[in-house]
Amino acid sequence: MKSIKKITTFLVLLMPISLLAGCQFPREQVEVILKPNSTERQSLNTASPNRFQESASKGPTVVESVLELSEKYAGISEELAAERQKNQTLVAENRRLENELAVYKAQLKQAQKELTEANDLLIEMRIELNNWKTDIIGFRDEIRDADQAQLEALLKILKTLGGEVKTESDEIQNADSDAMETNSGEQNE
Repeated sequence: MKSIKKITTFLVLLMPISLLAGCQFPREQVEVILKPNSTERQSLNTASPNRFQESASKGPTVVESVLELSEKYAGISEELAAERQKNQTLVAENRRLENELAVYKAQLKQAQKELTEANDLLIEMRIELNNWKTDIIGFRDEIRDADQAQLEALLKILKTLGGEVKTESDEIQNADSDAMETNSGEQNE
């Protein structure tokens, strides 16, 4: 900002000097004519009043150039200020987003840790459940074996006491033989 003020002050001080001078440097090359011919004199006489007017109207004066440049400078200064403001806004937004990102990273890390712990717990529970199933199935087989042994012991006790014991296989064979006898009796009739 200080350099802008210095340049503006310099331009303002330069304007009155250029106005007082009121001179323009020729922009085209000047040809030196030694002696003009009579036809050239006439054309010069008729062109001399216009000669000064044309040169003045062809290009902008120093004051106009300074004013034009100062206007351009002011426009560029405004654009620069706007761009600086945009830059500051973007920097502030970037800082805000970085802070939010840090918070989210911490939350993500915590969530990953909890997820890993929960996954480990689920794996342990599944292993325990499989062990429990195996134990239950094993106990069921043991209970069946114990019941089978108890039934065999009861069967031996009944046989020793002199009771007649019919097993399921005997009952199935008796039912088949009764069915055969019924079928053969019906055929005879």
